[in-house]
Amino acid sequence: MVFMHEFRAIAKYIAENYPSATKIVEVGVGKVPDVAIELQRLLPACEVIVTDVVEPPELSGRVKFVRDDITEPNLSVYEGATLIYAVRPPPELQPHLLEVAREIGADLLIKPLAGESMPLRGGRLINYQGVAFYAFMGKG
Repeated sequence: MVFMHEFRAIAKYIAENYPSATKIVEVGVGKVPDVAIELQRLLPACEVIVTDVVEPPELSGRVKFVRDDITEPNLSVYEGATLIYAVRPPPELQPHLLEVAREIGADLLIKPLAGESMPLRGGRLINYQGVAFYAFMGKG
């Protein structure tokens, strides 16, 4: 399945580029926590948290769910995170993602829908194993 390739590639990129991260947060996990589950497997010492306004159907391993709305975030959920990431977030949420990441000094990674334009500027386009996403460096 093409989505599984994307999920594994994103998790692998994060694990390779943030090997010493102690906390990573996925925003808007929806019903697909696959990246977070794979990330927890690749970085077992890292606390992996997923957020959404609705709890996902099933989480495995040590991945932790916290109910949060990125448009009115509880910053304590994100504090201490090295990286915040989102897979296919709606364009209207992307500025909120960047604001929270900059507020706490974390990097931000966004995997948009294929063909979707990015409303945010200043990110670096990354193509990793055929999967394109954008990276924004913290405190930018």
